Amino acid sequence: MKNVGILGSGIVGQTLGSGLIKYGYDVMIGTRDVSKLGDWQSKSGGTVGSFSEAAQFGDIVILAVKGSAAKEVLNLAGTAHLTGKIVIDATNPIAPVPPENGVLKLFTTLDGSLMEQLQSAVPQARFVKAFNQVGNAFMVDPDFGGEKPTMFICGNEADAKREVSGILTTFGHEVCDMGGAEGARAIEPLCILWCIPGMLRGEWAHAFRLLKKY
Repeated sequence: MKNVGILGSGIVGQTLGSGLIKYGYDVMIGTRDVSKLGDWQSKSGGTVGSFSEAAQFGDIVILAVKGSAAKEVLNLAGTAHLTGKIVIDATNPIAPVPPENGVLKLFTTLDGSLMEQLQSAVPQARFVKAFNQVGNAFMVDPDFGGEKPTMFICGNEADAKREVSGILTTFGHEVCDMGGAEGARAIEPLCILWCIPGMLRGEWAHAFRLLKKY
């Protein structure tokens, strides 16, 4: 199994880190404050370091921070440490304004996604969008009565998407490849749709499923 460095110490980073460790990966979470992850470290057996240390540690890197902080965190990680590496982008470009009738607002447009901006900022990395369209409770081993939720992904490199698809399949998702980085223009707004039932009615236990007829 490969080493995974996670940039972001919130619930998403901790959830994905614990899941990866469960399935045999070695994980380091990068954070600004290593002291706040003592409980996660003792329970999971993972390690903790700075953003730079986590980026160096990982053969694969997961970006799990607020969308507004994504570029800054990549810079703190050191773009040279991301050269040639798969970066799983779990961020969403949520604007810092209140939702309108349960509908979140994004700071991007449908003509350009956050992941495209990140790929442009760090062209030597291999970005793959994933995990942004479902709550953390259903990222690893989602239980929907035997039905596998669909995880939509996109990215410019087929090999990178195959590697990420393997992790997603292990975690219990059905993977749907939505093409190049431009596909993130459609995938990122799914966070808005996913959140509406929760914002309006307190319903958070759901995921997307793509039905196919052959």
